[in-house]
Amino acid sequence: MRARCSVFIATSLDGFIARPDGSIDWLDRANARATTSEDYGYARFFASVDALVMGRKTFDTVRAFDPWPYADKPVIVLSRSLSTLPEGTPATASLSAEEPRALLERLGRDGVSHVYIDGGTTVQRFIREGLVDAITITTIPVLIGQGRPLFAALAQDLELTLIESRAFESGFVQSTYRLDR
Repeated sequence: MRARCSVFIATSLDGFIARPDGSIDWLDRANARATTSEDYGYARFFASVDALVMGRKTFDTVRAFDPWPYADKPVIVLSRSLSTLPEGTPATASLSAEEPRALLERLGRDGVSHVYIDGGTTVQRFIREGLVDAITITTIPVLIGQGRPLFAALAQDLELTLIESRAFESGFVQSTYRLDR
């Protein structure tokens, strides 16, 4: 049995998760302007996952965060170009070149039941392969004009069912969808 997969991510109003160079300065500024310490449900979501899977570009961004944002949860970095993780990487992080379905089946056999999928290309791969069960998108009221999109071309339409939508005082709007198959 494969592990269940969820995405929890923020996008600009025009659908980008980062600038072309990977910068998320626009998101940092939006969070700094927020007048409350609202975490937009992230702590509850994070507590529900057993492991994280992210791409190398996302890993390159988050490994610079101090402190490491994932505590002792296992983090699997998908990469075909890395043979080892950089020195100083937490011991809870590992490297994999597995295909998404094989990875999830292995994690399921290892007792992992819920996986957080992060990073644009990785999210796109898992969606294309029909492996994402739910996606929570927090839309930030800013237009950045260009960048790394959350979604990419699909072979066919993918229907989603809205589970919940919330507007926050900050102007952020968060919607959670179940991906129908």
